[in-house]
Amino acid sequence: MNFSSKLLEGAVAEFAKLPGVGQKTALRLVLHLLNQDKDDVERFSTAINKLRNEIQFCSVCHNIADQPVCEICSAPKRDRSLVCVVEDTRDVMAIENTSQYNGLYHVLGALISPMDGVGPADLEVDSLIERLRTDEVKEVIFALSATMEGDTTIFYLHKRLKDFDISISTIARGIAFGGELEYVDEITLGRSITTRVPYESAITR
Repeated sequence: MNFSSKLLEGAVAEFAKLPGVGQKTALRLVLHLLNQDKDDVERFSTAINKLRNEIQFCSVCHNIADQPVCEICSAPKRDRSLVCVVEDTRDVMAIENTSQYNGLYHVLGALISPMDGVGPADLEVDSLIERLRTDEVKEVIFALSATMEGDTTIFYLHKRLKDFDISISTIARGIAFGGELEYVDEITLGRSITTRVPYESAITR
């Protein structure tokens, strides 16, 4: 792609680094910004800079937050006896959108994937164990994607948690194998949360 401006070429190259954005889409986005008022572009730039420089991760659940403790963990009306284990913030948002869950979360940050060089030590597992030792948690719900990586992670976590005096459940598999949680429709995901089953029952089916 030939550019008439090095500034334009540089901006397109940066946008093209975003996932799912090719050069043509990047060019459309850059040209769109060029057609906006300078104030609008300044607000866009400021929002990105603030996101990168000021974003925090909740010290309790590791969800993305504006404060040291996120709004979910600090909400007094949440059921603190329930902890839903998810891969990342997108899954928290997906479950929250169902309005079917009122407990807390624990964000692992990844799934075990030896092919990608991701092992148990790369996940936020130790802090989950610590929560079970100190908090009044009665049930842990595994809400991970129905993939090989998700099932491997659940199997590992179950071995780490099975000696605690808690219920361990997994979301019902209304989700097809290979499905990513964030792409599941809200009704199916909501039903999967409310009709969760004990993990031991899930693996014997």
